[in-house]
Amino acid sequence: MSEVDWLSHLLQIVTVTGQLEVRCAYGAPWRLTWSRAAANEIPYHVIVKGRAIFEDPETRTARELVSGDIVLLPHGAAHVLHDGSGKTPIPTQQRKGSAGWMLSENDSQGEQLDLLCGRFFISPPHDRLIRNYLPTNLVARTGNDVGKDGIGSATDQLASLVGLMRMESAGDRAGGRAVLNALSSALFTLVLRAASESDKAPEGLLALAGHPRLAPAIAAMLADPAQPWKLPDLADLCGMSRATFMRHFQDRLGCSALDLLTDLRMSLAANELKKPTISTEAVAETVGYQSVSAFRRVFTERMGMTPGEWRRQAHTGRAGAD
Repeated sequence: MSEVDWLSHLLQIVTVTGQLEVRCAYGAPWRLTWSRAAANEIPYHVIVKGRAIFEDPETRTARELVSGDIVLLPHGAAHVLHDGSGKTPIPTQQRKGSAGWMLSENDSQGEQLDLLCGRFFISPPHDRLIRNYLPTNLVARTGNDVGKDGIGSATDQLASLVGLMRMESAGDRAGGRAVLNALSSALFTLVLRAASESDKAPEGLLALAGHPRLAPAIAAMLADPAQPWKLPDLADLCGMSRATFMRHFQDRLGCSALDLLTDLRMSLAANELKKPTISTEAVAETVGYQSVSAFRRVFTERMGMTPGEWRRQAHTGRAGAD
């Protein structure tokens, strides 16, 4: 039986676009600091060549990143990248490329770093869904594994994508900015795919999607959130008793399957409410609610505003702005 494409279904609900902003060409010592990102932004960094120490001040953890590593910060946390020497950083100079991104350089002959930095933008209110179900930071390692039928693994595909980004950012060719932004958007999807396929899938949605026994339930909910799913239905899909299914789901995700289903439905409803010709009653039915009052109550609880208030914000441009 072919596996339902849970990730494509998720990205049909949650619109994510990407943008390369800075290419850093440094010799050690160097240090870069980022403050907390805006609610609908996810910073990312790609180590094209060299190595870097990634520090998360909130969790007080540090990790070495090497050539080919990609780090995403789904919660937009403040963070630091540095060369690890502890020495005073060499001053940098910036110049803007014609493709819209910045080149930042220093004059040091120390250990060399080639780093791409950018951001993903998530259409509101889906930043809430991403923050609730993805880890604080996510590191993907590119590789050269070839899977079954000679098809490259997700990490191998990431390596090819990073190579394309490096070539585009090194040149100054027509359409460079558009190509880099399109590649950045693909980067988000491939990092999530690689993380869910890894032997050590992180917590949250990626751990569930990468869990062979729980994957059928997550795929079914994403494919058809409006279906009146009940816990016994979802447990049956996974070949588990209701109690075993609930325990495994809660352990992996930190919430129940019905919590996740409600969040998916409310995100879908937020998209539908942007359409001026569709009534709130029709939206409620589209996302699986027979009672419009029940839908209004749940939407207000989860989104912090009524469906009508969300619709008005979306139409004035505030809710859908990047």
